[in-house]
Amino acid sequence: AEGKEVRNFNGRDYVLETGLVADLAIVKAWKADGRGNLQFRKTARNFNPMMATAGKVTVVEVEHIVPTGSMDPDQIHTPGIYVDRIVLTVPEKRIEQRTVRAWETA
Repeated sequence: AEGKEVRNFNGRDYVLETGLVADLAIVKAWKADGRGNLQFRKTARNFNPMMATAGKVTVVEVEHIVPTGSMDPDQIHTPGIYVDRIVLTVPEKRIEQRTVRAWETA
């Protein structure tokens, strides 16, 4: 903590530092509206909402774009004020399929 500002709160000393800010944040959301309000699904809710707010420029990959105002306000995980660009992507079905061929007999 040498050279850094230290403040005392409730009898404990804390080192003050600025937060980390990314130049570009690329996140993947499940659903977005025209204003950039985002809704995440499953494990994407762990870090994507935080990372969307931490970038100077935020680009969002979404699977579904719905009309503005059609999302329930209680279901919006990241407000559109943090989103700069929206890219619509086709959901990728990553199901492995095993392909085999018969052995050639000589």
